[in-house]
Amino acid sequence: MDVEKYLSRIGLTAPSEPSLELLRSVHTRHLLSVPFEDLTVHSGGRVRLDLHLLYDKIVNQRRGGFCFENNSLFSWLLAKLGFQVTVLSGQVKNSITGRYGPPFDHLINMVTLDGRKWLCDVGFGVPGFTVPLSLDTGGPQEQGHRVYRIRETEGMCFLEWQREENRGADGDWAEIYKFTLEPRCLEDFTEMCNYHQSSPSSIFFCKSLCTILKPDGRLTYIGRKLITTTFPTEATGGVVETSTRELEEEEIPGILAEEFGIVLQSPLIPKDEAITPPPIVY
Repeated sequence: MDVEKYLSRIGLTAPSEPSLELLRSVHTRHLLSVPFEDLTVHSGGRVRLDLHLLYDKIVNQRRGGFCFENNSLFSWLLAKLGFQVTVLSGQVKNSITGRYGPPFDHLINMVTLDGRKWLCDVGFGVPGFTVPLSLDTGGPQEQGHRVYRIRETEGMCFLEWQREENRGADGDWAEIYKFTLEPRCLEDFTEMCNYHQSSPSSIFFCKSLCTILKPDGRLTYIGRKLITTTFPTEATGGVVETSTRELEEEEIPGILAEEFGIVLQSPLIPKDEAITPPPIVY
């Protein structure tokens, strides 16, 4: 781990002492600099959860990754910066079945700083949060045009958000994922990492995708489409604006290089297939 090189990758200079300001800064800069992507799966490779391989991929090759990659490497950076980090297991709510995935479906991090606990997640995509969320309150936590909360019930924590159209004191809350504060290790996630690379019930197997946060929105590649999302402003009338551009297959490598800074070592096979609903177990 070359800390200064990692920080340079996300647009930061030499680190200061661990602080909430630093934690927020590296979290946001990581999201603005490192794509959430599964392109290894669709270019003849396999994701392996070895930290030195993840470092080489994300820092040296200037790639991105999905949760097991981004959040694993991010936990290493936080530890090197002097933060107390705990790896946690999340279970994502399936949009098709309405049920939660199995344990180790999602890798997230908890940072304990000055007696307070913070949830960090730079590996979720949409509707992920930009700065760490406090685990010490169940109240609403506003971030720009979105509002989040962490609801705890009998030792289980539920990350929830209010969609833009539902914002307000009486707005409905949508569940994103659930998790406990039980410490985990990277090896615990190997089976689910392999599952997400090979199962027709996983979005990462069914769709070639790459998305990155922008200061004013989000840019997303999926299959043969490029989707631009602009966050609500007064100019947009307080609504999210989305535009979609259809891509020719020969355009995709150039788009990935120009828009996401990604140059693949092997040809990409674009994919955008329907996801098979998983068996309802949980």
